[in-house]
Amino acid sequence: MKHSSLQIIRDEHASLAAMLQSMRLMVQRGTAGQAQNFFEVMRAMLFYIDEFPERLHHPKESNLLFPRVVRKAPQVMGVVDRLERDHLQSEKAVRDLQHLLLAWELLGQSRRDVFVTTLTQYVDAYLEHMRLEEIEILPQAEKVLSDEDWRALDAEFEKNADPLTGHHPPGPEFEKLFSRIVMKAPAPIGLGE
Repeated sequence: MKHSSLQIIRDEHASLAAMLQSMRLMVQRGTAGQAQNFFEVMRAMLFYIDEFPERLHHPKESNLLFPRVVRKAPQVMGVVDRLERDHLQSEKAVRDLQHLLLAWELLGQSRRDVFVTTLTQYVDAYLEHMRLEEIEILPQAEKVLSDEDWRALDAEFEKNADPLTGHHPPGPEFEKLFSRIVMKAPAPIGLGE
């Protein structure tokens, strides 16, 4: 049986991974004489991560998915503990990155290295976090959750309106944010110069 919540989680992970890799690529390419555009796009990307995964995706995993899986498969409790610690730390981590980006933009090159190092660590940790969910938690959920569990999870995750997955149309504010990222980010990330 196919469960829409699993597909939504995987699609949200894929879109977030693409965003994270795009940020890494942008930093590797540097400001390339377009500092204003670079910082605007990076701010928009970090804001998206703060607004969508941190406020919608993670709480549904923490409050709906993880407790159901742990109740029926207590052997994954150690993994869930780690994932929950990640969730608790990730909101602060993205806000720290926003601050470090602003410091680089306003105070110059002397602040670049700390941003790049912190972003690299953040991206690596986030990608590992999603990998762990997909290889440890989601397969276990498929094995142990009941039809009733899946109906509840599917109903909640289907409400997600991530502008990057296209499952549901996002509100106009998120469409504007997504459009800004796509139109201003340089190729191959977006359609900008």
